[in-house]
Amino acid sequence: MTTAPITLKTVTFEEFTGWRPEGGRYELHNGVIVEMAQPTGKHENVVGFLARKITVEFDRLNLPYHIPKTALVKPPQQESGYSPDILLINRDNLINEPLWQKESTVSQAASIPLVVEVVSTNWRDDYYKKFADYEEMGIPEFWIADYAALGGRNFIGDPKQPAFFVCQLVNGEYQMNMFRGTTPLKSRIKNLLGCHLELRESRRYDWSVAPKHVHLVFPIN
Repeated sequence: MTTAPITLKTVTFEEFTGWRPEGGRYELHNGVIVEMAQPTGKHENVVGFLARKITVEFDRLNLPYHIPKTALVKPPQQESGYSPDILLINRDNLINEPLWQKESTVSQAASIPLVVEVVSTNWRDDYYKKFADYEEMGIPEFWIADYAALGGRNFIGDPKQPAFFVCQLVNGEYQMNMFRGTTPLKSRIKNLLGCHLELRESRRYDWSVAPKHVHLVFPIN
């Protein structure tokens, strides 16, 4: 999705949440309100597919997780607020979130086992800005699904090819692991959901512009 600043005037996070209208999708980037463009159908297909696979597992295991529709992630020391494509919430920690009841906002890593961004034309936000902010917050795992090969060549190669990144927090820093095609996708999510992940070829799902059909599978341990 492309982004466009609403105004160059900076605002606080509290001013942003007080202003944010119903409908549309807005984020706050270092005090600047940004309107997120309507996503494409291909983008939403990928979001829906990943969300469904994750939901099936935490529901099967009766874990205290859910995926909210419009909740925000706020880096504690910044005037920023992000609306991830998929935000996995640990309900057990919401009692410790001061902004949850009023603003449906989380800022503690204990509340966020996983965050997922599906890359759009504003790919630098995902690969640089949000990567750095999610890392600084201590969010254990961050997935980047670059199904349309929009990211920089230093990330996805030249010529560009679709890629799936699992960024895992190790000693306070994200380690990026890239997966393509039939390469098994190794994820710490197995410690959270009681399963492991595999990215494999399948005709059940099409990443739209990817050279292969891929399917995200959650086999039981």
